[in-house]
Amino acid sequence: MRTIVVTGSASGIGRATKELLEQQGDRVIGVDLHDADVTVDLTTAEGRTALVERVRELSGGTIDAVIANAGLSHESPATIAVNYFGAVATLEGLRPMLSGSTAPHASLTSSMASLLPHDTALVELALAGDEAGALARCAEVIEAGQGALIYASSKNALSRWMRRVAATPEWAGAGIPLNGVGPGVVITPMTQRMLATEEARAALAQQVPMPLHGFMGPEAVASLHVWLISAENTHVCGQIVFVDGGSDVVIRGDSTW
Repeated sequence: MRTIVVTGSASGIGRATKELLEQQGDRVIGVDLHDADVTVDLTTAEGRTALVERVRELSGGTIDAVIANAGLSHESPATIAVNYFGAVATLEGLRPMLSGSTAPHASLTSSMASLLPHDTALVELALAGDEAGALARCAEVIEAGQGALIYASSKNALSRWMRRVAATPEWAGAGIPLNGVGPGVVITPMTQRMLATEEARAALAQQVPMPLHGFMGPEAVASLHVWLISAENTHVCGQIVFVDGGSDVVIRGDSTW
């Protein structure tokens, strides 16, 4: 039986992933603000430290996989704090515990929003590890009426961080595949306000076109996470796999990596 840590496990993609893993016999240590094995606030350094300490206690010091899924979509500094700094702290903090596994894996939740317009200064501050600067930049972005850029910026930075570290000695060199998923619009509590009316749904569909089956449930993303951390995944490294109903294709066309 594998032991897997899933952040954001109380709802949405995290909950669906946790349930799917448990159905196949894995032990899941869920992390969230409530209704979880580990209740912490990933916007704070204290919460990130407590996450690592509590997982070490519950697991005995060895885990088989991490899915850094917790995220926010608010037009606030908390979004960059959780989506980027919380996710990176989760993966880096728990990485030593993966060394005891015979088949360690890690995955994170990015978004197709990583392909959308973002604030370059905010992305660069995040990648530089300057959380104070990033939070201050968020305030400036909000004051300028561009708060919607924060979410896309957080996911752009997270995807770029993953690409930078996935092939390093600490990850690939240690036999740990690190990858991520890039969902399109997922029907979860986080997107509920964006899907509240027909007008809102139409506007979102125009921004995030999903010609294949339209908006999706969290199970579609959960299944991909589960495969990325499975024994079958031996060589996928540093990839954001878009599960977006075709948004990437429509938006980027012929553009490829």
